[in-house]
Amino acid sequence: MAFCSTLAFLIVRVFKWVDSIGMSREAYTTSVVPIGALYALSLWFSNSAYIYLSVSFIQMLKALMPVAVYSIGVAMGKEGFSWEVMLNMTTVSVGVAIAATGELTLVVIGLVVQLCAIACEATRLVLVEFLLTKKGYSMNPITTLYYVAPCSFVFVFVPWFFIEFPKLWHMPSWSPDYFIFTTNAAVAFALNLAVFLLIGKTSALTMNIAGVVKDWMLIYFSWTQFHDPVTRVNIFGYGIAFLGVCYYNRLKFKKMKEKEEANSKSETTGSTADEERGLLLGSGSSAKEEEMIANHQANSAEEAARPQK
Repeated sequence: MAFCSTLAFLIVRVFKWVDSIGMSREAYTTSVVPIGALYALSLWFSNSAYIYLSVSFIQMLKALMPVAVYSIGVAMGKEGFSWEVMLNMTTVSVGVAIAATGELTLVVIGLVVQLCAIACEATRLVLVEFLLTKKGYSMNPITTLYYVAPCSFVFVFVPWFFIEFPKLWHMPSWSPDYFIFTTNAAVAFALNLAVFLLIGKTSALTMNIAGVVKDWMLIYFSWTQFHDPVTRVNIFGYGIAFLGVCYYNRLKFKKMKEKEEANSKSETTGSTADEERGLLLGSGSSAKEEEMIANHQANSAEEAARPQK
């Protein structure tokens, strides 16, 4: 977060490659601060889950992210409620539950921590989408990081300073690998840009649906490289969840196409109505002109018929 804050500050304030927006203190407090706090909690919980759970199982649990995003979106009025979608989300949840029953190294505290991370991340994504599209701010990925990253850095730094830093300070053998930290921070910066850009162009739910492909890749990598145990029950349950997410993606795409067709039809109808209105106005103008000409001719004939003095 410090790395992202520094780069965003340099780009916006020093090099001025991107213009900043005028955000009031009240707007920053009510919109950006909750996003920064949720981002910090999401990072803290998700990183802590790796202490207790395997990489592959954590990715399986992340299939619940669309369920959480949809539920929170409905609660905040961002998504419309649909029984069909809710049934689909229930199918995804059942699939993840089946995958959890087949986990050989399940630790309850790790499961709870990861579920908390999913809840925080889903809420953050919905708030980011709300900030980008509903608050009237024209924010690109750089300006979003410029405002969110410093706030998130503060929320992460405070507990780290009191909880983890004293332990590191008393470890004489510990020394940071600056190359690993720098490259990791650069990847995190690129990831944040990609996330904010995708949310701004589509939606938070679209990002999580696309992330399912990433989860499959990580599960395979964890299985082949880290030799994490992956059972048939894991794969069966996650397969159900994956199909549920794919079906929801299909519903979302169908709804989007219908909306585009409706907008296109509305624009065509509006153009036709304007043309007809123009023709009617033109016809009315011609009739009025003809009436004026007829009156003029009648007056001329009447004057010609009068006797001359």
